[in-house]
Amino acid sequence: MAQATGWLRHYYLLLSWPPGSRYLSAARRLPPSPSLANALPALFPKARTNPSFSLSATLSSSSSRPSSHTTNGTSADISVSLSEFHLHNTLTKRKEPFRPKVPGKVGMYVCGITAYDLSHIGHARVSVFFDVLYRYLKHLNYEVVYVRNFTDVDDKIIARANELGEDPLSLSSFYCDEFLSDMVHLNCLPPTVEPRVSTHMNEIINMIKQILDNGYAYIVDGDVYFSVDKFPLYGQLSGRRLEDNQPGQRVAVDSRKQNPADFALWKSSKHGEPYWESPWGPGRPGWHIECSAMSSVYLGHSFDIHGGGVDLVFPHHENEIAQSCAACKESNIGYWVHNGFVDVGSEKMSKSLGNFVTIRQVIDLYHPLALRLFLIGTHYRSTINYSKVQLEASSDRLYYIFQTLLDCENSLVQYSKDLTTASIPKDIADCINKFQVEFEKSLADDVHTPVALAMFSEPFEAYQ
Repeated sequence: MAQATGWLRHYYLLLSWPPGSRYLSAARRLPPSPSLANALPALFPKARTNPSFSLSATLSSSSSRPSSHTTNGTSADISVSLSEFHLHNTLTKRKEPFRPKVPGKVGMYVCGITAYDLSHIGHARVSVFFDVLYRYLKHLNYEVVYVRNFTDVDDKIIARANELGEDPLSLSSFYCDEFLSDMVHLNCLPPTVEPRVSTHMNEIINMIKQILDNGYAYIVDGDVYFSVDKFPLYGQLSGRRLEDNQPGQRVAVDSRKQNPADFALWKSSKHGEPYWESPWGPGRPGWHIECSAMSSVYLGHSFDIHGGGVDLVFPHHENEIAQSCAACKESNIGYWVHNGFVDVGSEKMSKSLGNFVTIRQVIDLYHPLALRLFLIGTHYRSTINYSKVQLEASSDRLYYIFQTLLDCENSLVQYSKDLTTASIPKDIADCINKFQVEFEKSLADDVHTPVALAMFSEPFEAYQ
């Protein structure tokens, strides 16, 4: 019977583990999401009413790769051949075997939102993919420290606060909380830690001081700039050369710079803006230095995975590499991992283009797990085209999955007295075993969720 419940565990791996307790207070601030269907107010209602059976407990405690099962009363050995996990590395432009720096442990940093508005589907894609990766690493029995930051000090936040006549830090705090509410609905597990820029100023200032001391930056009228000419490997992540950069293209034009591509580590304060004291005068940090400093606080200068959307490859992550190496020559990230865009028509969904759809707008119309299913239905490095038709299809598929799981539970209740020895038909057992093997292979191949999801159809059809 462990074999019969084992494949359900894989479903939980992708979609349906409950959120952590740190998100529950955020969830209570919002009205309930639309129910999946009136007929399914909960996933497994009979498990809640039958004290002798708990499928969720079974999924939590039983092995995800059971060693044996019984078919028609006869024990059969199961040996699931696990493929080595390969992950695509943006730095090397290829899939590589995943080898963490410390055996059994993984450090992962993901760039979070800039909190000045409700988060859109592009943000949801980042969060959901790295949540799946986080779950999968835990499934492989790694001890994972997952850090995802909030940028709560930024030019965009200040501009929006000025428009609304609000305090920038209060505005960003509000939208950080709204983001956490969205994560509850999408069933994203909370990261190990979620640092905010505003509470890490000392660490940021200390890193800038180290970069200056090492000769990679210069001061101009209270501003501190990183000198890209001092870092010969600049461009290694994005493949861009300095001569390819156009002044003003995602880097502010400033005649005081030694090179137009130089970027700000510290910005001197302007009237009406929040500021912090520093050795160079009052001001605030540049965007790029924030992540370098916070990742080093929680993971050190050498860790395994640094991730985010593909739009961050340049300049954000390129600049992170430069300044982190300038601060500490031992700085090294094992794998740079980036998910693709969500497009609307032929354009990237973004707030700057005004073509975005918020997470909140979607889950007002569809069950949040339908959105999650839609997002993982495409390989994470490929572009997704936002489509109401595809969301409708994801909703239908989700209902089918949940209804079949409910039917499975009704059948499993009769085996509540002995889950490890109850017999199941050999054809179903073989189908489930095949599912487990193929499911593991698909996730081991660069977290190929579309193939993993396709694996669900055979066990469901076999059951029915």
